[in-house]
Amino acid sequence: MARVWEHPFLNVFRHFKVDEWKRSTKEGDVATVMDKTLKCTVYRIRGSVSASNYIQLPKTSTQSLGLTGRYLYVLFRPLSPKHFIIHLDLSTKDGQVIRVSLSNLFKEFKSTATWLQFPFICEAGMSRKDLAGVAPPGAHWTFLQLDLLDILLVYLNLRYSHLKRVRLCSSLLVRSLYTSNLCFDPAVTVTEARQARLPVTPVPREMAFPVPKGESWHDHYVHIRFPSNSSAASSEPIQKSCFPPKAVFPRRVPQLLPHLVTFSKPRQDRVSPEVQMLGPTASYRAPSAPGPLPEESLSCEHSEVSGVSGPNGHRQEPSACADATDKHATGNGLQVSVRKLAVVATDLEDVAVNESFLPDPVLRLKGVIGFGGHSTKWALWTKDGSAVVYPCHAVIVVLHIDSFKQRFFLGHTDKVSALALDGSNSLLASAQAQTPSMLRLWDFQTGGCLSLFRSPVHTVCSLSFSSSGALLCGVGKDHHGRTMVVVWDMDQVRQGGETVILTKVHTDIDIQAFEVASFDETRMVSCGRGSVRLWRLRGGGLRSCPVDLGEHHALEFTDLAFGQAQDSRTLYVCSRSGYILEIDHQRMAVRHTRRLLPVQTPGSPLPQKQTFSSGMWPLLCWGTSPDAFADASFPPGPGIAISSLSISQAACAVGSEDGYLRLWPLDFSSVLLEAEHEGPISSVCLSPDGLHVLSTTSLGYLGFLDIPSQEYSVLMRSHTALVLALAIECSRGQLATVSQDHTVRIWDLATLQQLYDFTSPEEAPCAVAFHPTQPTFFCGFSSGAVRSFSLEAAEVLVEHRCHRGAITSLVASPDGSLLFSTCSQGTLSQYHCVTTCSRVLHVAANVVCQDTCLSPNALTVSGDSHLLAFVGPSKHTVTIMDASSLDNLLQVDVSTLDVGSSRLDSAVALCFGPAPTSHLLVSTLSNKVVVLDSTSGRVVRELSGVCPMACPSLALSGDARFLLTAADRAIKVWDYSMKTSPDCQVYIGHSEPVQAVAFTPDQQQLLSVGDAIFLWDILALPERSSSGSIRGLLGTPLTCDAGLNARQLEDPVSGANGLPRQQVPVPSQTPPPWLGICAGPSEGSDGTFSVLDDEGPSEESHGAEGLHPTSGPPVLVQKEAYGAGDGACGVARGLCSFGMLTHTCGWPSKQGAQSTRRASARPAVRPDSYKHFMARYKASQMAKNVSFPAAGDELLHLKTIVGYNGNGRANMIWRPDTGFFAYTCGCLVVVEDLHSGAQQHWFGHPEEISTLALSHDAQVLASASGRGGSASCCQIRVWDVPGGSCQQLLSHHCTAVQALAFSLDDRLLVTLGDYGDCTLALWSTATYELVSSTHLLEPMHGVAFNPWDTSELACVGQGALTLWLMQHCESDINLKVHQEPIPEAVGAGELTSLCYGAEPLLYCGSNAGQICVWDTRARRCFLAWGADNGEIGVLLCSGSRLVSGSNTRRLRLWAVGAVPELRRKGSGASSSSVFMERELTLDGAIVSAVFHDSMDMGVVGTTAGTLWYVSWAEGTSTRLISGHRSKVNEVVFSPRESHCATCGDDGSVRVWSLASMELVIQFQVLNQSCLCLAWSPTSCGHPEQQHVAAGYSDGTLRVFNISQTAMELKMHPHPAALTAIFFSADGQTILSGDKDGLIAVSCPRTGMTFRVLSDHRGAPISTIQSTNKEYREFGVEGTDLWLAASRDQRVSIWASDWLRGHCELVDWLSFPAPTLLEDPGCPPPSLAAFCPWDRALLVCTGLGPHPEVIFYSLCQKQVVEKIPLPFFAISLSLSPGAHLIAIGFTERVLRLVDCVTEATQDFAGHDDWVQLCRFTPSAHLLFTAAHNEILVWEVTGY
Repeated sequence: MARVWEHPFLNVFRHFKVDEWKRSTKEGDVATVMDKTLKCTVYRIRGSVSASNYIQLPKTSTQSLGLTGRYLYVLFRPLSPKHFIIHLDLSTKDGQVIRVSLSNLFKEFKSTATWLQFPFICEAGMSRKDLAGVAPPGAHWTFLQLDLLDILLVYLNLRYSHLKRVRLCSSLLVRSLYTSNLCFDPAVTVTEARQARLPVTPVPREMAFPVPKGESWHDHYVHIRFPSNSSAASSEPIQKSCFPPKAVFPRRVPQLLPHLVTFSKPRQDRVSPEVQMLGPTASYRAPSAPGPLPEESLSCEHSEVSGVSGPNGHRQEPSACADATDKHATGNGLQVSVRKLAVVATDLEDVAVNESFLPDPVLRLKGVIGFGGHSTKWALWTKDGSAVVYPCHAVIVVLHIDSFKQRFFLGHTDKVSALALDGSNSLLASAQAQTPSMLRLWDFQTGGCLSLFRSPVHTVCSLSFSSSGALLCGVGKDHHGRTMVVVWDMDQVRQGGETVILTKVHTDIDIQAFEVASFDETRMVSCGRGSVRLWRLRGGGLRSCPVDLGEHHALEFTDLAFGQAQDSRTLYVCSRSGYILEIDHQRMAVRHTRRLLPVQTPGSPLPQKQTFSSGMWPLLCWGTSPDAFADASFPPGPGIAISSLSISQAACAVGSEDGYLRLWPLDFSSVLLEAEHEGPISSVCLSPDGLHVLSTTSLGYLGFLDIPSQEYSVLMRSHTALVLALAIECSRGQLATVSQDHTVRIWDLATLQQLYDFTSPEEAPCAVAFHPTQPTFFCGFSSGAVRSFSLEAAEVLVEHRCHRGAITSLVASPDGSLLFSTCSQGTLSQYHCVTTCSRVLHVAANVVCQDTCLSPNALTVSGDSHLLAFVGPSKHTVTIMDASSLDNLLQVDVSTLDVGSSRLDSAVALCFGPAPTSHLLVSTLSNKVVVLDSTSGRVVRELSGVCPMACPSLALSGDARFLLTAADRAIKVWDYSMKTSPDCQVYIGHSEPVQAVAFTPDQQQLLSVGDAIFLWDILALPERSSSGSIRGLLGTPLTCDAGLNARQLEDPVSGANGLPRQQVPVPSQTPPPWLGICAGPSEGSDGTFSVLDDEGPSEESHGAEGLHPTSGPPVLVQKEAYGAGDGACGVARGLCSFGMLTHTCGWPSKQGAQSTRRASARPAVRPDSYKHFMARYKASQMAKNVSFPAAGDELLHLKTIVGYNGNGRANMIWRPDTGFFAYTCGCLVVVEDLHSGAQQHWFGHPEEISTLALSHDAQVLASASGRGGSASCCQIRVWDVPGGSCQQLLSHHCTAVQALAFSLDDRLLVTLGDYGDCTLALWSTATYELVSSTHLLEPMHGVAFNPWDTSELACVGQGALTLWLMQHCESDINLKVHQEPIPEAVGAGELTSLCYGAEPLLYCGSNAGQICVWDTRARRCFLAWGADNGEIGVLLCSGSRLVSGSNTRRLRLWAVGAVPELRRKGSGASSSSVFMERELTLDGAIVSAVFHDSMDMGVVGTTAGTLWYVSWAEGTSTRLISGHRSKVNEVVFSPRESHCATCGDDGSVRVWSLASMELVIQFQVLNQSCLCLAWSPTSCGHPEQQHVAAGYSDGTLRVFNISQTAMELKMHPHPAALTAIFFSADGQTILSGDKDGLIAVSCPRTGMTFRVLSDHRGAPISTIQSTNKEYREFGVEGTDLWLAASRDQRVSIWASDWLRGHCELVDWLSFPAPTLLEDPGCPPPSLAAFCPWDRALLVCTGLGPHPEVIFYSLCQKQVVEKIPLPFFAISLSLSPGAHLIAIGFTERVLRLVDCVTEATQDFAGHDDWVQLCRFTPSAHLLFTAAHNEILVWEVTGY
């Protein structure tokens, strides 16, 4: 509605009555004056301090303007010689507030996540230095036009919502502000536009500036539009010139100029960039790199010359070109002073020459997948332990371990061979492997290179800084192969000087590790083969002496480390034979010798690796002095080779070549922790705080072990050899790569983490391709095999062996129907891959170039899947074929394209351009890219000098703007839109030749692979089409909207009359023949053939044994084929052409049963439709063998459920005539009385209920849920509504039920399976026997019975409407099917909803937002209209009214009374008679709706978990049922038990009335999770002041005043997420704990944190509880007794008196970790609570190795009682009344324990683990929570 009342424009000053200052405010020198130029009153704002002189709208910061207009027009004039500032606060769609500031005070563009600062530089013929940014004396009035939508989209990638606040600060004159959705041209009046019929929007009279007669608007005023490439400006004339003046432009930055300027890209020599001066309304394409706002200059004088027509038909004005007299650039800006103007006619051909340019830079490296390169032993911790530094070939990466964000150091041209980081993290040193070795010194904080110098060492293998960073030591080999040690002085580098070599020494000893001592930077130590030497720098020389190793002199030492702190003078050295030597370097003697040996178990002939659970310690120690170990006899046999060690103050980390990382205490008495890796460990490194151990392996793995949690995290996985090819998956954001290391790896592009890897030891993968629509990918191997892999099952689906040579290329058609492969023997194969298991269609021999070194890009398919192009039959020829028939269409000889060349050229790589240009790009051996017309074969254009060598890969962006080429070890980005001399930019980073490049599907990023995988962000703005919409975001040019509006349907020329088909398509009675496969062409044939199925089998199918997920790299295992013919794909023959299998029930035939199994075995792909049900993922399962109490003996009775399952579909029932109201919550059916609020709960379903259906007589309710436990089928329960009991339990569907429906006579029930089941079943309601079942090859979204014909029902799904006719045959029912495809003119891919209207109408909603109307008698679609912008999931019709609900949250009421009359008009029907009566926007996508027959009122359910009562008459929506959107984390109660409060992961704190459980208050914090909650006690002195404290995931603590409904206080006492919170007994103190184990003590009145306890550091705090006590009770002082429990099985009890600052530890409990866990990495929480009936008792769970409840006496200091539990508890609550304990389990069971009798009762009803249980203070109620469901139980019997 806001856009309506703002149209066509809004005068902001007038609307908010600025002159009255009631809704706005002024500060300082603000006055109204009369302006002579504008001849009206304006506001003057002046003053020396801008912050003290301003106008602000609205008056207070808590208010909002709420203006939604896209454009903001500011009519102002800067005052000289002062500065001005304009502040705009813009609100985004996701609720963020972004400040945009414009000022001539700013010198450069600045950007943060919440603030954009644009410099506004005024100019009037003076230099920028003299002007200093202030306004000149003759500054003109400026018409500033700001595109608020584009500003947020371009610079922050955010969506604009509305203008919230404006502040205009001194010094300036302002006339007014205006908002509008129209793009006005201020230089054109309404009269001029009408007379000249100009294609522009003239400025309204109210906004117009007065112009004297006969003079030009631009002579007096300035027009600035920013950003100037605004998409709405496409209707304006574009002015360009072919004679631009010259100017120096060092950097591409966005400029906003009064006369807008386009910058053409400089040539490759970068000598003379060009600048074009355009007319006053011209626009240019701004680069995306942030830069200053415009430099403003005086308007150019120009003559009025008649316009010319441009190539696009728009009117174009001739441009004035000028010679620049003052050419210079300062900072980021550009200045051009105009001396002389000349009118020049524009050559239309030249207009396109410089129509585009690339921003500089156009790419930014975002992520690198890879590790190592030259060596895998270099990985370092930063000083704070928050990030690791490691090399990836030629790039140095800084990876933050929490966020996984990467930072890069770029500059090396070869692989990095060594790294070193100084102690303060200010200097980073790196060396590259290429000889002679170059070293770089980096500023670690900024990433800048401080120094680049050559090392006297040819290959540096080790670097080490002194602790202060003053010295850098390097070790390597000289050109004679001798070891050299070099020491550099770093002092001069910090002042900008060069490095100085202090000394260099040659030595004949071997050095494997070298380190500078931390306690004395003049002392160093080295180790290597047979030596450990101590070095000392003195007098400019470096001297060394050996350590006496005795009998260990022949060992090969691999690494060394100094001890820490007081042990810093102890040196630890490890060896390849398993020895660890402890050396006193002052005495230069060995103190201890230890050896790591494999464990030999009795009776085992082979040694085993030592494990933590073995109880045997493999480190053996001999002696404590040189004399003692010198005589020792060591055990025979080899030790475990140790490759690295690292020392902290308390532990030693050891990495060995057996793949184990072991953590030992410094006395090496026992193993503390160990972690097994995949491959030998290269290095280990303890973090500075000693809590993490970084480890690397020779297989390219980088990860760290978190010691407190005992969890190992993988940071990076890497290929260990050259990456050959890549493929990108469109929908899931996945990347596949193949490498010479014989692996195929799947990566997540969002996280850069590896998902799967597939290993083939015997054959190397060569090419890879994703299926465009299915979760499968294809891989070609060196053996000639082509295999299809399933990403869901992680297995090989099918194997083809049509090739005899290695696979060279593999590509799938974009529509997903075909796959093509080529091999080195010249064979081309075509496969049919619509189904999951592909089959061979054609094999053509000797058509492809026979070259083993052929690029994988030598085969390509056009974007429309019609054309196939490849290099062949020779390397000098490019062939274009029809992709379907493989008919040869065109052959182009590229060998003689260059007439002047003396040698024949050959094709290397191919790439099709985007449709509809049909261009084929060919890279050739002569370093050119030739663009061919794929129809005629003629050369369209040519790019020379693409790269110094042949380009093996190239890619063209979807909007044809960027061309990407691989250029040796770099990539080049070309401005492909420039027709002549296109510009390019070169990007380095790879250390080996780039093998492949590609754009991501969203065209926002690109990938390059070679030595590693590089992900680049594209910084340029997407191209915009003439209609203003962004092109290229989806990879293809935009086409017309698929939906049809009313005007299109009315227009007979538009083609709407052709909407319905004139005849019903007649299905074929016989299926088309399927083509089989063959291993290859027969000898003597011409090479082209295709065979049928009877030619014999030649494919192999593989089971799941061969492949596994990433946790262990799988190996491809070949097995014998288990099927015959083409049975590898597992699809039954003889299917009807509708893609469905039908059989009759009772018992299906043998053939039918076989078909059923095969169809269900096919991997299912979930449709891209929100209407389709998808059960929420749950890791928990219902416990088995749980005994529930007998009826009548229950101690708990379920009273209320809070919440509605918004994940269900059609899971709400309402009968207005009877008042019956039912809905689902989790696995329960809730029947609620809308008047009293009383609930009934129907138990029985084991899993989440997906849908409901009520019989027409309202006596029977059907509900469906997923399968639970070991059940093979999901459940359908049939309930007796009056009695509330379950009558029948049905099972047929294997996964989930999408929809249920009763026939009109209630004799039949139809059930529709989901996408994983694809089954339609009919049941007789008399006996509830299955009478018919049909299997579908395509998922269906909805089903409905025909209300006028009980023998017909309809289904909607992909591409068609399906009608079923039921024919009764004795007790069985036969189904006849008829399909009607969706007319192409409708433009909808899927029908997602349906409902019947007046006879014989059927309404269907689509995923594109259309509603189609079908005549069920004539079986045709005769009408369609665009009803929404999103998918329509709900349709309801009664009488002449129709209700639609969509995923855009809109609920709309339509008047469709005229539709029956339109049916008679047939194809000439128009939707103009259908109109929308009402519209409501709710809080989520619409998933269920029921309305009264009058359609005036109804109940609607949304995905937000809310049920709304909707009244169309009043136009209102009232919340009936609501709950949390996501997991509930805590529930607390007010002391008087009148209210309760809950919090959840959705960031909300909700306060409920405990009597009615109605929502009273809700506090919402965006983008944060509320994890803990506490209600203030009554002892705070003001019982009427109720406070709730909440802890959030960002470490903040907020205090809410419930009485005043406001937030009183916000604190930030923790750096990590809060996990527990509690008020002290007097309410004057808040105790809070976080996930790092810190406990903060804060005052809620002042917000100060006055104490932090770190005793639990390293483990999350799971519980904090406080109670009062007598002052000297338990022998300690204090009035408060409180406890804290952490996840590492530790509980501390404290006594405190916070007013006196006293806090004393009373007791400390520590228990061993639980054993026999299903998931050892996720131990149960440690829970503890004070016993309400005995304050001296502590009740704990999760402590100790067994599941049990422990009672600990604080007086006796010991455990006094234990109660065993069946499972580990995850929630605990003690009743304040009776001696009852409530315990929740992950097995979805709630247990109630009577502590007196130890009797137990178990209760079901939870859909997930019971993560929360809390008794109310009165002990009458018990609250439990499972995910977002809250169950309220009434405690009975006590």
